[in-house]
Amino acid sequence: MRAVLCTHFGPPDELELADIPAPKAAAGEAVVRVKAAALNFFDTLIIAGKYQHKPPFPFSPASEFAGTVESVGSGVTDIAVGDRVIGNMGWGAAREAVAIDAHQLAKLPESLHFDRAAGLTVTYGTTLYALRERAQLKPGETLAVLGASGGTGLAAIELGKMMGARVIACASSAEKLAFARTHGADETVNYSADNLRDTLKRLGGEHGIDVVYDPVGGPYAEPAVRSLAWQGRYLVVGFAAGEIPKIPLNLVLLKGCDIRGVFWGAWTKREPQAQRSIMTDIARWCAEGKLSAHVHQVYPLVEITTALRAITDRKVLGKIVLRL
Repeated sequence: MRAVLCTHFGPPDELELADIPAPKAAAGEAVVRVKAAALNFFDTLIIAGKYQHKPPFPFSPASEFAGTVESVGSGVTDIAVGDRVIGNMGWGAAREAVAIDAHQLAKLPESLHFDRAAGLTVTYGTTLYALRERAQLKPGETLAVLGASGGTGLAAIELGKMMGARVIACASSAEKLAFARTHGADETVNYSADNLRDTLKRLGGEHGIDVVYDPVGGPYAEPAVRSLAWQGRYLVVGFAAGEIPKIPLNLVLLKGCDIRGVFWGAWTKREPQAQRSIMTDIARWCAEGKLSAHVHQVYPLVEITTALRAITDRKVLGKIVLRL
């Protein structure tokens, strides 16, 4: 079967397309024929050796996928051959078939296309966990979303609105902010043109911002924390800016606020049934039209280099998907 392989750390154009043996389902596993796999910013870091996890060579990028179950191993009772499923495996999905623990799969409604489904798990799964489990976001609260036009940012806007929040989208261009508004943002902040702290303070009013969702980090983290309300919650989701920020802890003291880590990947391993429940909800909402699962562009597997470069160049609004 065809697979994109990373044989050494480097840029996207050093990935290789190869033929490898098809996987077999071990006990507790399912083999899924991959119909579509989604790419994320962290895929550019994994292949460059700059991510927190460094898989053994050779490995495939792409962590999330959608497809149909081809076979199951012994002990698997809740997933069957022919089921349409989505899943996440950290890395390894840029290939025609994968073997994965069956507990990491969730079933798809028949009406949901594989292209849209492929990009649900990481962005919407992370975000629903962040907003519902970690932030306990309440109706009527104000949510500020950094990196609002990317996959996780878009998910935060849509899920935040579903949960009854007032959503402020923060991004680096007028085009990205216009995109955020079409997906439900109530207010916008262009942090390339405007002072983030001052604008969030103005939009938050005397009360302040209740929750900040931050997948960006870098220079935007501290201004965002300074905008928080008393007992506000700052969610550490990722560091797309490339710099891990250092937050003065006196801000946490003076605001009585919380800085809460969102390590969704570790949570899915500790709570696989809760993760499956979250993904079943998300897939249903997407099929019902409540979530957009916006796909920026679909590429064939052989064009993965071009797809990854679009992500690196910050040109993506929503998700990039590989179709197999």
